[in-house]
Amino acid sequence: MPLINMQDMLTHAYEHQYAVGAFDLVSLDFLEAIVQGAENRSAPIILSLAESHFEYFDFELAMAATVAAARRTRVPVAIHLDHGLSLDAAVRAIRFGCNGVMVDVSTRPFAENVAHTRAVVDMAHACGVPVEGELGYVAGVEGEDAEKHPGEVIYTSPEQAREYIDRTGMDFLAVSIGTVHGRMQGAPKLDFERLQRINEIAGIPLVIHGGTGLTDDQYRNLITRGVAKINYYTALADAAAQSIRTHAERDARAGYTGLLRGVRDTIRAEVERVIALWGSAGRADAVLKTAAPWREVEHCIVYNTTNLQDDALERMMAHGRASLSAIPGVRRVFTGRAVRDDAHYRYCWLVRFASAAVVGSYRNHPDHVRFADTEFRPQAADRLSIDFESVE
Repeated sequence: MPLINMQDMLTHAYEHQYAVGAFDLVSLDFLEAIVQGAENRSAPIILSLAESHFEYFDFELAMAATVAAARRTRVPVAIHLDHGLSLDAAVRAIRFGCNGVMVDVSTRPFAENVAHTRAVVDMAHACGVPVEGELGYVAGVEGEDAEKHPGEVIYTSPEQAREYIDRTGMDFLAVSIGTVHGRMQGAPKLDFERLQRINEIAGIPLVIHGGTGLTDDQYRNLITRGVAKINYYTALADAAAQSIRTHAERDARAGYTGLLRGVRDTIRAEVERVIALWGSAGRADAVLKTAAPWREVEHCIVYNTTNLQDDALERMMAHGRASLSAIPGVRRVFTGRAVRDDAHYRYCWLVRFASAAVVGSYRNHPDHVRFADTEFRPQAADRLSIDFESVE
């Protein structure tokens, strides 16, 4: 099953008053458990990779596994960069396969938050990718994820929400109303009146970070007030850690695989529990009927050159691979030579785009225009170009 458009997924959740789980993963155990839990509950999910967790895994390798898992699952999936810290991070995430990105500059002054978020929005929208922005700040309190989010909680201002949305053009708003990253200390107190005002003003899907530790009633109150995406990690990490500790206590000589036995089932069970609680269980088919599939595009050029020697041709190809692969939305640049000497066209470019939206932004990008007009087209008058959308 293909990936689906994340904007369509969360719009469906917002309009039908349920929340999609955005589950942060840090290993294959998490990835497989999250996907299995969603399949068991027939629920849409967001596979989330947080930049604050990159010290635990190689992002490029983790993304390859995540994309593969998403494409073979039976439920609608989106892949999201969580807590991206820069424009470059968002570009890189889209290149590796994310079809949703979050820019996390909420601790900066309002004007800086707007400027940085706007830059990410302009880039990502040119790739067809929706953007989550954050207004206010969800701090960390206790637990392994808390140290990644130091400082004090800053509540989201309802009065600034509309201006922030209008000036940035972002698609989903992460709000701070009393949740924390990591574990709650004491009974959670959430400002539902504030959330209600934000929802009335914003009118777009809202996001809760720090979803661990809330009561069933609190989750329901969040969802009825516009929350369509709930980020969830600490409870999964704690459940996995407890499983490992239990095995270590039972068998002091257990090896690595012995300690991890049952970890996936533990994570999966918690994923299934909150999916049912948040109302997304059984929604997979409905989402698939309304959400557009996420399809890559292959930009293909076959060509012949005019009086270009092999070494010059190799230099041109190498320069093109380097410059074109850096354009936002480009996932791969392949240059090739025909296997058969009698082929009508001797050479090719295969440039993989994240989505059909990239066709236009790539064509007009200054790096592409410069390379095409000064290096490629003068040497390749005999050429054929066509864009193919994937069919699955």
